[in-house]
Amino acid sequence: MIHGAYIAIGIAGIFTFHMLENIGMAMGLLPITGVPLPFVSYGGSSSLTNFICIGLLLNVSSRRKKAIFID
Repeated sequence: MIHGAYIAIGIAGIFTFHMLENIGMAMGLLPITGVPLPFVSYGGSSSLTNFICIGLLLNVSSRRKKAIFID
């Protein structure tokens, strides 16, 4: 259960970092590093990696135990 949360937090961190890095580069606040914007920038390996990460998140959410309240 806790491993799924670690996976979800890690993937969210990757997406957040890539978005902030790319927006900072576009605004001129950060140096240009070549980090692509997820699901927007063109790149085969980047898109494949993003889709694999979303697949992992969907798998974690589908295996999550739902709380069932029985009175």
